[in-house]
Amino acid sequence: MKTKGYSFSQIHKIAIPALIAGVAEPLLSITDSAIIGNSPFKPLESLAAIGIVGTFISMLIWVFGQARSALSAIISQYYGANELQKIKQLPAQSIAFIVGLSLLVLLLSYPFATSIFSFYNATNEVLLFCVSYFKIRIIGLPFALYTFALFGVFRGLQNTLFPMLVAISGAVLNVILDFLLVYGYGIVPAMGVEGAALASVISQVFMALFSTYYLYKKTIFTLQFSLPLHPELKRFTTMVLNLFVRTLALNLALYLGTSYATSYGKTYIAAYTIGVNLWFLGAFIADCYGSAGNIISGKLWGEKNTKALKILNKQLMKYSFVLGIVMLTLGLLFYTQIGLFFTTDKIVLQHFYSTFWIILLMQPIAACAFLLDGTFKGMGQMAFLRNVLLVATFVGFVPTLLLLDYFNLKLHAIWAAFVVWLLLRGGILFYRFKRLI
Repeated sequence: MKTKGYSFSQIHKIAIPALIAGVAEPLLSITDSAIIGNSPFKPLESLAAIGIVGTFISMLIWVFGQARSALSAIISQYYGANELQKIKQLPAQSIAFIVGLSLLVLLLSYPFATSIFSFYNATNEVLLFCVSYFKIRIIGLPFALYTFALFGVFRGLQNTLFPMLVAISGAVLNVILDFLLVYGYGIVPAMGVEGAALASVISQVFMALFSTYYLYKKTIFTLQFSLPLHPELKRFTTMVLNLFVRTLALNLALYLGTSYATSYGKTYIAAYTIGVNLWFLGAFIADCYGSAGNIISGKLWGEKNTKALKILNKQLMKYSFVLGIVMLTLGLLFYTQIGLFFTTDKIVLQHFYSTFWIILLMQPIAACAFLLDGTFKGMGQMAFLRNVLLVATFVGFVPTLLLLDYFNLKLHAIWAAFVVWLLLRGGILFYRFKRLI
């Protein structure tokens, strides 16, 4: 049993591939935003629509994609106890459950697209673009969640290399298809926002197929569904439900941010779209250590090795903070260029630059919070994570947003509320870990 900390190379053998795999989803959104924001097809309205729909799609992926964390936690604990054969049927049953739910969500949301995005305060051309983009992009949801679940299997086996290879391939394909389908080429017509949505769907289907290949070729698991239901399916479902409630609280904050930004006008929501996409990218980069904490802590928890777990957390906390500082520094160095990458609209850039510094200051805080989040997921402490997000959202984010919006601070109010949200989230987890381990 390992009683010392993991070495720098051991941690980064897991963290670096996890980082690359983790940025795939935000890169899809950023690619869409950058290409659409610089296109001749009503770029301001299109960029606003992609931001609104992207927030809603991300909400669905995060809500139902929590199966990845639950599956990873259970598999890593059995891996640590050297008892993988006991859960050979669990992945197929878990994946069937999640994909079935995603298909239900697709069928329920598709007919009500106009109502959904009207609820986000989208109107006129922005609303029309939202609906046309969503009705294509939502088709990729089952494939995205299926891929996320397979990533959970690989992570439980302490393997982040396969998800990385899948994510890189999918991101490259998406960029190529974005240029081809948005602008058109040869016999391929220019499709604008619909082309961006179609590019994302094709990429998600490809990633699902690629992940399946690795599952069959490199693991003991298959997708063959068999009865009876595995006893661990109950624990898996409980974990997913706790994470479901937790992620609803998280996405309430995201919804309110998008809704308030939209209500301020299309230049504000365009600026917020740029900011939130960059924040998502930073979050997924910082989450590389959260992923390492999730993967390794699950194994150590399965081994009942709390001493090594405590040492690991200290190591990862240092790495996370340094990574957050690096992202903050890079953002400050390329402050102007980053905005111009997305748009040349002067008013949008003015709104963006006035708040981008807040997003950058959040990076070290977010990195440490996400690390602790991943560690608790690996330990299977989903109920506690649920309660933390409920407190952070309803005690921190919502009151701060309402108060600062009352003083007409607009985008500053939204991003300040996210700062308070992160401070509460990270602070509570840090205190709990000190008491628990």
